[in-house]
Amino acid sequence: MIEEMRLRDLGVIADATLPLGTGFTAITGETGAGKTMVVTGLGLLLGERADSGAVRSGAAAAAVDGVWLVDEHGAVADRVRDAGGDVDPVGGGRAELMLGRTVTSEGRSRATVGGRSAPVGVLSDLADLLIVVHGQSDQLRLKSAAAQRDALDRFAGAPVSDAAGRYRTAFDRVRALTTELDGLVAARDERAREAADLREALAEIEDADPQPDEDTALAQRAERLANVEQLREAAALAHGALSNEDDAPDASTLVAESRRALERASGSDQELQALAEQAADIGYRLADLATAVASYLADLDDSGPAELAAVEERRALLAGLVRRHGSLDAALELGRVGALRLAELEDDDSRVERLEAERSAAAADLDAAAAELTAARMSAAERLGAAVTEELRALALPDARLVVSVTPGAETAAGRDDVAILLAPHPGADPRPVSRGASGGELSRVMLAIEVVIASMDPVPTFVFDEVDAGIGGAAAIEVGRRLARLAETSQVIAVTHLAQVAAFANNHLSVVKANDGSVTSSSVRRLEGEAREAEMARLLSGLADSDAAVTHARELLALADRTR
Repeated sequence: MIEEMRLRDLGVIADATLPLGTGFTAITGETGAGKTMVVTGLGLLLGERADSGAVRSGAAAAAVDGVWLVDEHGAVADRVRDAGGDVDPVGGGRAELMLGRTVTSEGRSRATVGGRSAPVGVLSDLADLLIVVHGQSDQLRLKSAAAQRDALDRFAGAPVSDAAGRYRTAFDRVRALTTELDGLVAARDERAREAADLREALAEIEDADPQPDEDTALAQRAERLANVEQLREAAALAHGALSNEDDAPDASTLVAESRRALERASGSDQELQALAEQAADIGYRLADLATAVASYLADLDDSGPAELAAVEERRALLAGLVRRHGSLDAALELGRVGALRLAELEDDDSRVERLEAERSAAAADLDAAAAELTAARMSAAERLGAAVTEELRALALPDARLVVSVTPGAETAAGRDDVAILLAPHPGADPRPVSRGASGGELSRVMLAIEVVIASMDPVPTFVFDEVDAGIGGAAAIEVGRRLARLAETSQVIAVTHLAQVAAFANNHLSVVKANDGSVTSSSVRRLEGEAREAEMARLLSGLADSDAAVTHARELLALADRTR
């Protein structure tokens, strides 16, 4: 619940602190005194869109701060900590939560949650856990089909929420399978073309059987074959210099003579023996080199135009693969992985069959879940209609009858049901949608009756009503006050009202009064008790705070409320 709220430079309010608390708080005041700014301020604290027009004239910014009492380890505290803020423990498992919002005259907005700056969206998240606000616009929302379905689902509780969860799971499954199947069927022709191209490419690669780096090796071989005569001439010259079959001296002969000369003289100087050994090693190396050059010449003799033509033909084949695939490595990679992709593409027909079978099974599950959800809603609708009808009798609509209709509708994520709240205002009248069959005052009471009934099944921490009593008076207003007091037995209730019959049932009565300069300051928001409260009640009844008759009537109303509680 909200313990206290401070408003600064919001509308006509310069600076005002509202002490709230448990039970039923009524907020009264003259027209234009700023009562509805309380609801506006709460809206800002709960993440509603900021309007720079709400900033008090001449002020740089409006500010709203609120102190909430929450469970120390509940969902609200967890969300606050997720946002980087914290709550202040006060004992008994309870903690205080500070929320704040500022709006500048230029329209910029800033939020604080648990002492830390936070996105305004965090306030919106907390709003769903903290409070329900009802004003004239909320009565209009009650006319929408979605709001009426939500009201029924809140009342129904676990039977509908569980069934709705199962339905949503099945709905999402069918939608996902349909999307996948539609995409597969739509791309079938394209995938068939891809499979044909891939099949042709794989056959070409298999026939060519390329090897890693084969194109580089072939380029080197072609270069050799194209210059075979120059290579043969150079190799022959080198071989003749190394080992000549003619009588002309060659390197091998000269080195052999050098070795023998050193060996003959080594007897006189041992150092020559080491040199002779080196000469011998060089002779062996020259012999090996001569043998290698001879082998090279023999290989060149075997090469010819036929081999060059074969090499160039192979290079042309590999060049075609490179052109089509970007590189020889890419062609080799496609040859390795292409078969898996081709198998996937050729499996389209069986995949379509499998997906169709899966979707049929999922659709059957969805039908069953939808039927279960509809049955749960219809059961709850009958009970909600009867309970609200009973409440309407107590709200001075003794002949009214509320009917909650559940009929087949379009399939959505929320189900296949159209939910409509219908009102028959008197016996014999056909139930009609509240959007057409209820006046403003009747709609206010229907809304209040629904909230009272739903609160017994799904309590909300705080309710705020902005002139829920609009369009009613007399006995009906007394019953509205009595029902608000009843609602306050399980929830905090804050009501902005202009009716003494409603305010009489509050256990906390606040009055908002303008100062002489037209502003509202902290001293102008007062908690009323005793004679001060009787005077305010008299003003609400007659417009005259000092009318003896009005004061007497006020005392009667307060006494009636005391007896009721």
